Amino acid sequence: MDAQLDHNNDQERIAKVVGGWHGGAALARTAWHRPDVVYQHAMRTRVLSRVLASTLGTDLGKVRVVDVGCGTGGFLRQLIDWGATPANLTGTDLQQDRLELARPRSAPDVHWHCGPVNALPAASADLVSAQTVISPLLDPELRQRLAADMWRVLKPGGWCLVVDFRYTNPRNPHARKVTRDELDGYWPGHRRQYQTLLLAPPVGRALAGLPVLVTEVLAALAPPLRSHFVYMVQKER
Repeated sequence: MDAQLDHNNDQERIAKVVGGWHGGAALARTAWHRPDVVYQHAMRTRVLSRVLASTLGTDLGKVRVVDVGCGTGGFLRQLIDWGATPANLTGTDLQQDRLELARPRSAPDVHWHCGPVNALPAASADLVSAQTVISPLLDPELRQRLAADMWRVLKPGGWCLVVDFRYTNPRNPHARKVTRDELDGYWPGHRRQYQTLLLAPPVGRALAGLPVLVTEVLAALAPPLRSHFVYMVQKER
């Protein structure tokens, strides 16, 4: 009962925080047209395309995907652009209003699920992704539970993808960094990839008015300034 209460409290906290992102200063900082946001999107797309091609292959037409915490469906739409079949894609989120935004923006055959991952069928996906989903879970037990649910949904031979924060922002009490050791401890996979990316947002915003080459060079030469990571682990067959 106590574990369920903690789970509910954490979900209510996340819902409140996510609801606050729908407007105000936080939304302005992530507006699609800002140069730093455009650069971050391009860098993330570049890295994810390489990582997915090297693990799942270049033909995504038959790949079944579950995107945990899908938000408004941006990652699933990117996969469709790369050749994924909409009917093979499922987006899950705890926020119904975000799914209501995702539906009209996405292909009609995409599946949407409002609720926890443990309601999805076992061994049903070739790729299970969670992007900036683990860091808002402050309770280690809830993180472990989510990781176990993701692994259960994954088919043998499938891949788990995580994109999240390398560092804890002292100004943000609603998120905590996700470490490489933590990820390795969640899943007993035998093939793994880990790559850092994206300049920390304050640095990116400060450089937004400079040529893109400056940002590229700094990101390449100063790995500690990269705020995010991409992690892939394969489930044994």
